[in-house]
Amino acid sequence: MTENNTLLVDVVDGVATLTLNRIEQKNALNLPMRSALNDAIHRIRHDRAIRAVVLRGAGNEFCSGGDVRGMTTRSAEEGRNAIDDLHGWVAALMDLDRPVIAAVDGVAYGAGFSLALAADFLIATPRARFCMPFIKIGLVPDCGALYTLPRALGLARAKDLVFTAREIGAEEAQRIGAVFEIAPAESVHARAVQIAQSLCQTSSVAFGLSKRALNLSLGSDLRTMLELESAAQGIAISTAFHAEAVQRFKDKQPPRFQWPAAQAAQDDRISKAS
Repeated sequence: MTENNTLLVDVVDGVATLTLNRIEQKNALNLPMRSALNDAIHRIRHDRAIRAVVLRGAGNEFCSGGDVRGMTTRSAEEGRNAIDDLHGWVAALMDLDRPVIAAVDGVAYGAGFSLALAADFLIATPRARFCMPFIKIGLVPDCGALYTLPRALGLARAKDLVFTAREIGAEEAQRIGAVFEIAPAESVHARAVQIAQSLCQTSSVAFGLSKRALNLSLGSDLRTMLELESAAQGIAISTAFHAEAVQRFKDKQPPRFQWPAAQAAQDDRISKAS
């Protein structure tokens, strides 16, 4: 299924892969791509058959950020409206009650870095490069980065990347907490799909409730989180998934969900599917 020529959407075995598709522009986010992402993410929210999402870029790049060539001088109000338009789908992606995995190869600059940080897991290739270059063109980080970057890296490291606009590689990004795992370029998408398929075996209710609570935790207080914990556990404990898991434990059967997911190189079925 194709959203438009800037975004390709493919759904296989409950995993939706969203491929940014402007290869000659290093998959820079232009208005048609932003509109397509908005449509795709909001449809995924209402399609319970989709259990996980993978974000990737076409070719050898993830996303070079906003389409700077298409930027024009705007009034403060016009600039605000343009950013407000993308906040709907960015928030919907961050709040999605299903696993989101970003497979990053090549550049993840600006809004591309922000988009990758919106995922629950960021898998990168050794040649992946990350940068927050906004200050170089007199802008502030957008696409949710002011929320995600300090939470992923801590405030001091977030200030480092924002104020210096320096590029970091995959190893440093993993060391400071942005990257979950580094995988070879030829198998990074397969690895992301494999993790997605593994997480599809979790309780969708428990996963969604846990993700929502974790997203709220750093801006909340102990009493609020304990109340949220009680309400969420009351829902989770009543699910068929929990009942089956308890019975499997009593019967000494392996659980439906196990971690870690096997490496993609060891899984011929996943590797061939990629």
